[in-house]
Amino acid sequence: MSGNKMYRPETAGALYRFTHTYLAFIIVAIGMMAGWLYLGLMVADMVQRMDMGQMGPGMALFNEMNMFAGLAPEVRAQLAALCLPLAGESFGMPDLISFSFYDFTMVFIMWLMMVLAMMLPTAYPMLYSYHSRRSDWAVIWVVLGYICVWGVFSFIASALQLALHALGGLNPMMAPALSFFAASVIIVAGFYQFTSFKQACLYRCRVPVIAKAVDASCKSMKSPGKASFEFGLEQGVYCLGCCWVLMCLMFAVGVMNIFWIAILGLVMALEKSYGTRQLSYAIGVLLLIWGGGYLYFATDELPVLQHFIDRLMGT
Repeated sequence: MSGNKMYRPETAGALYRFTHTYLAFIIVAIGMMAGWLYLGLMVADMVQRMDMGQMGPGMALFNEMNMFAGLAPEVRAQLAALCLPLAGESFGMPDLISFSFYDFTMVFIMWLMMVLAMMLPTAYPMLYSYHSRRSDWAVIWVVLGYICVWGVFSFIASALQLALHALGGLNPMMAPALSFFAASVIIVAGFYQFTSFKQACLYRCRVPVIAKAVDASCKSMKSPGKASFEFGLEQGVYCLGCCWVLMCLMFAVGVMNIFWIAILGLVMALEKSYGTRQLSYAIGVLLLIWGGGYLYFATDELPVLQHFIDRLMGT
């Protein structure tokens, strides 16, 4: 027993030092895993009854794992349409045909999980730098401030998504119903890559003013967490200014397209890590080419587009 009593404080001390040293990494890892786990469970629950190809490019690969495997594409589409009213019974999946406040909450949680999966890893260099200069629990307040900003974005994105469903811009599988709409989002994202506002926010994401923030936090004796939280809010705003349009690309490729969630998360992480503007401009060029090609092949949708505009204008 005496040996045990002598060992436990040492073990607790080692665990404390480990969590204290790697706190920023642990927070990012837990947040990212929580986001991906939630999204993965949504897809796993839907894959048994939906035509996953309707969720955006690449998602048709999941059709090999569902009950429609081996059937003709048109048959799968008809069966999936019959299952759509049951979508709200899937894990985390809202009813996007006759949605309620509960469905809005489900959409908001979905977007928040996407933020954790995509954006929190991109903030790791900033969180690591902050924690290395102030090696206590203050980095938790930074994370909370950062997530609060993206929480506001998730709320707005959720409202926009439900509005697009009501107007017919998105189908019940959360993919764009009009190629013109998808192409427009992609082209806007491409042009945004070249704006000075984007580049200014990107610079602050790459070079956060860590020393000043840590100094302000250390001097704030009455509420040391407040300064750290405010720094998190500030960095969240810079990150939002840098990446919000790229996040909105999910409306063009399918909101729950997990392939594009991974791709865009990687692109934003690389963009923040790479020290020059060339990568950002190269992404913009690729988006403009992609959007332009998409727009060119969408000309057969002109009558449908006119109907959508009339519906939007209420005429």
